[in-house]
Amino acid sequence: MIHVIGGGLAGSEITYQLATRGYKVVLHEMRPKVESGVHKTDKFAELVCSNSLKSMDPVKNASGVLKKELEELDSFVLKVAEKHAIPGGKALVVDREAFSEEITHTLKEMPNVIIKREEVKFIPKDDDIWIVASGPATSQNLYTWLENEFGRGAHFFDAVSPVITAESIDMSKAFFANRYDEEGSDYLNCPMNKEEYLAFRATLVNAEVLPVEGFDKKLLFSRCQPIEEIARSGVDAMRYGPLRPVGLSKNGKRYYAVVQLRRDDSVGSLYNLVGFQTRLKWPEQDKVIHMIPGLEKAKIVRYGVMHANIYLEPNATMDDYFRAKKDKRIFFAGQIIGVEGYVESIASGLFTAINVIRIQKEMDPITLPTDTMIGALLDYVRKTKDLKPMYANFGIIKRDEVRSIPTLEHFLARGLD
Repeated sequence: MIHVIGGGLAGSEITYQLATRGYKVVLHEMRPKVESGVHKTDKFAELVCSNSLKSMDPVKNASGVLKKELEELDSFVLKVAEKHAIPGGKALVVDREAFSEEITHTLKEMPNVIIKREEVKFIPKDDDIWIVASGPATSQNLYTWLENEFGRGAHFFDAVSPVITAESIDMSKAFFANRYDEEGSDYLNCPMNKEEYLAFRATLVNAEVLPVEGFDKKLLFSRCQPIEEIARSGVDAMRYGPLRPVGLSKNGKRYYAVVQLRRDDSVGSLYNLVGFQTRLKWPEQDKVIHMIPGLEKAKIVRYGVMHANIYLEPNATMDDYFRAKKDKRIFFAGQIIGVEGYVESIASGLFTAINVIRIQKEMDPITLPTDTMIGALLDYVRKTKDLKPMYANFGIIKRDEVRSIPTLEHFLARGLD
């Protein structure tokens, strides 16, 4: 029997890849019996933060390369994401509810999958394979057991952006446009003049935040810093970050700063504020958001929150295949190994599925070549001491041009050439 702990992106990918090839899988998901503190539903593969899986460009963007490799490896989760794509410029943006609903339904209907809604507090001493894919919101009980058993746990702080209703946006002030494309309609833009921007920033930096135990700016993930932290770092920091106005204009008019909103569902009834992760108290979020031109009467249906993302350091605790050094029955996958990002988690899960299947076939596990994006990312994460969570990026790959990866079936049958 193979056990998967966690029904997130990595856990869902692993469960599907194993079950579809005839292996019995027990998928353990603690929600809704035990809440994670950040999830809103009990569905699998729920997108907690943004609903964007980043760029689709396989030439200029590392995330696009990663997706291309996952497509060639026949990733189940990525395929569902592409099926439920909604307008998002060059990014793969999905209807988060339809996406997680389909993954949940698919796994529930698979005859080889047993779903147990329970918290796993420790891994028993048995002969089964266990895959820990519980993600950054791993329960405290399990995380304490993992640290005691294997050591070297770590964490960083992440945050979530608010979501508002489309009908509450004043469209006389907002306009549709994609960056460098006035005719585009994937993003909704709320422009600010200099006076509005400076007043907005002054209110933002003085707004009350929720106390977070152990909060330290040094532990903030750079791509998900709270908007108030960005604002505090300098007067123009937001204008060079999430509020950058470059490439956004209306009838040739340029703006001092622009707040962008992105669809959160397929019908366009909800929008999230791009780059507005925050730990402001909820009344403060109301006050700050209502200062944005066009959002004076915005109805917030999900407030921004901050949470700790926990992970184990693979260099100290895992081998090259992300198995526990102390117990070869136990594998790790997803954000708990120190990758950061939705697509990176899917890739980690697929890699683990490949090796578990190989072991079940009495074949040796494999690593992936470091001239592929998946291989380079996992190699970096595995070998880096004092790891800080890592997105896929061209800086970690061993050569300028990535090579094509053969299909998953080729992996299973022959291994890498």
